[in-house]
Amino acid sequence: MKKTLYNIAGTVALLLGILGIFLPVLPTTPFLLLASACYMRGSARMHHWLMNQRHLGPYLRNIQSGRGIPLRAKIMALAVMWTSITLSMWFVPYFWARVMMPVPGIAVTIYLFRIRTLDPSAEPPLDQIRRE
Repeated sequence: MKKTLYNIAGTVALLLGILGIFLPVLPTTPFLLLASACYMRGSARMHHWLMNQRHLGPYLRNIQSGRGIPLRAKIMALAVMWTSITLSMWFVPYFWARVMMPVPGIAVTIYLFRIRTLDPSAEPPLDQIRRE
């Protein structure tokens, strides 16, 4: 029963993380890390799949090993997020909503600045990563 709940939570977190790729205010990284942690406790097969998935796997492995997030990913995340927040503030008719919109943006910006930036020159070859 416990494993089933971890797998359900992992799947929900994974879906939210994937949505976060396209929705700038929804954070991707924390949800993907949560999905990884849930799958690690609920299903070795799902955890293995997530960690070796073509697009998300290297990203997760770099973060979990403490190597960081690529600079390009940080810049893109900040640019898209702040563009979206600024446009939303322009169109939202409620003053209180306009005032509150930058709050998650500031939190995500602080989070991204605090995470280490991946040094591409220190990156091991892809075949070496897959063997680990």
